[in-house]
Amino acid sequence: MTTDTQLVRLQKIIAGAGISSRRKAEDLIRQGLVTVNGETVMTLGTKVDPVHDHIKVNGRHLKSQLPDMFVMLNKPVGYLSTLHDPDGRPTIKQLMPKPSLRLFPVGRLDFDSEGLLLLTNNGDIAQACLHPTYHVPKTYLVKVKGVLEDIHLQQLRRGVTLEDGPTAPAKVKKAGKAQANSWIEITIHEGRKHQVKRMFEYIGHPVLRLKRIQFGPLNLGKLLPGKTRYLSDNEANNLRNLLALSDPASRPTTKARKPKRNIARPRPRAQGRAQKATAKTP
Repeated sequence: MTTDTQLVRLQKIIAGAGISSRRKAEDLIRQGLVTVNGETVMTLGTKVDPVHDHIKVNGRHLKSQLPDMFVMLNKPVGYLSTLHDPDGRPTIKQLMPKPSLRLFPVGRLDFDSEGLLLLTNNGDIAQACLHPTYHVPKTYLVKVKGVLEDIHLQQLRRGVTLEDGPTAPAKVKKAGKAQANSWIEITIHEGRKHQVKRMFEYIGHPVLRLKRIQFGPLNLGKLLPGKTRYLSDNEANNLRNLLALSDPASRPTTKARKPKRNIARPRPRAQGRAQKATAKTP
C-alpha cells in the first residue's frame, strides 16, 4: 500500500527525469501528453508513486527515480571540494564511497579547510541547504592568530562590513586557548566565499585552521578525517524538512486550516456562546 509520504507531484517527477523544467512539465500535463498506468492525467498537482506507477510522457516511459542518497564526509586538509580538477590535485572524489549514484558536494570547503561536507544526489535539498533564504546555519571551529578580546567577539556578533557588504550577526564563543592563539566557535548562515576567514581578517586575527563541525541539522561527531558515512533515516528526514518547511512548491496543494488558539484548553461550546453574548451587551 502506498502512503501519502511516498507520493510525489507528477510535474516534479517529470522534471526530475530530465525531460523538461517543472513549468514545461505542467504544460505537458495540460496538453494531455502524460499518462499514469495507462490513463491520461491532465490535473496539475496530481500525486503518484514514482517507484510503482508507470508514467509515460508523449509515449516515452519514465524510469523509476533513483532513491535519495546522503553521505557525510569529513574532508581533510589538502583536498578540493570538487569531483574533478584539471590540474590533477587531490579531490574529494578519491574519498567518496564506491559505487556512488552520481553524488555531488553541497557547497565547498577550501583546500586548506576541513570538516563536514554533505554529498547527495538530491538537487532540491542541496539548493535548500545553500540558498540564503533558507538560513541554514553552519558552525565552524576556528583557530586564529593571537588572543581575542571580548570586544572582538562583540564585533563578530553584531556583524562586520566586508568589501561585498555587511555580514549578518554571527553566534560566537570562545572554545579554547593555545599559548599564543585562540580557538573560536562561530555559526553563520550566509554562504559568501571565504566568509569566515575574511571576518577574522577584518578584526585583525587571521585564521590558522578552520574546521566545519555542523551543517544545518547535521553534526560531524566522531567521524574521522577522510572517512564517510551514510546519514541515518532521522538525519535524512531532517534535511527533507528544511525543504518542506521553507519551499512553498513542496507544500500540499490543499489550503491548510489555521491552527486554533488555545487548543490545549478549549472552551465548551455553550460557554463560548455565553461569553460572546456578554461581549455584545453594552
